[in-house]
Amino acid sequence: MTPSILLQYVLPHRFLSRVVHWATRRTWRPWKNWLIRRITKGYHVDLDEAAEPDSDAYEHFNAFFTRALKAGARPQDADPASLLCPADGRISQAGPIRAGRVFQAKGQDYSAAELLGDDASAAPYADGAFVTVYLSPRDYHRVHMPLAGRLVSTLHVPGRLFSVAPFAVAGIPRLFARNERLVCHFEGEHGPFVLVLVGALLVSSVSTVWNGLEIPPYASRPVARDWRSRDLHLGRGDEMGRFNMGSTVILLLPPGGPHLDALTPEQSVRVGQRIGHA
Repeated sequence: MTPSILLQYVLPHRFLSRVVHWATRRTWRPWKNWLIRRITKGYHVDLDEAAEPDSDAYEHFNAFFTRALKAGARPQDADPASLLCPADGRISQAGPIRAGRVFQAKGQDYSAAELLGDDASAAPYADGAFVTVYLSPRDYHRVHMPLAGRLVSTLHVPGRLFSVAPFAVAGIPRLFARNERLVCHFEGEHGPFVLVLVGALLVSSVSTVWNGLEIPPYASRPVARDWRSRDLHLGRGDEMGRFNMGSTVILLLPPGGPHLDALTPEQSVRVGQRIGHA
């Protein structure tokens, strides 16, 4: 085990993430402007596409990190049958789910049941397909719907907060099934699908458009919510949530659902581009 991987096991994940959550919401201008400028310069963030291009205008660092984009900055694929990418970032992995197992990295996989926190919920995806998108600090951090769908339920699964950077994904077994995450189940025209918003070290805060801030608080046990009585429908391409700081989104599709295009690890992707076809 390398020193960088060993460190992931011994760090106080939740304490450090709480500190970052607090620090990124401070409104003291010298502090928040310094943070924003450091990230903008260090990660070559393109503020020209932001709805507010003035970095000093943001209330705090998190407002900058979850910034909205100008209208038209992420056009949807014109084919209404296209499966849309839910987030900006890079493809971590994508492909078939084989006998209920999801590929993480060379020599690493995990079960869909572990990821979703429930055997019954995972059954429809046993021989389906998945896409894992990694968001870096430079990316747009709002998550959008790959397909139109009705929200069925959510499950907040407690867990660790390992880094989701490529070195950790390659070195920590079952990482995505061990980290704190929000599992969002939808029913669409072509059957069910799931979006899993995975928390990570320092960047573990998740919000949704239907319930606001979901994580933190961190969970000590799974927290399930049934949303069917709300009859909440989201259109293809609509915003469904955001990372208050970035992480990873995993999309699961059932067999017989949309077919994935050829996607390769480290491929750059953007919200709204085609990644498959119904």
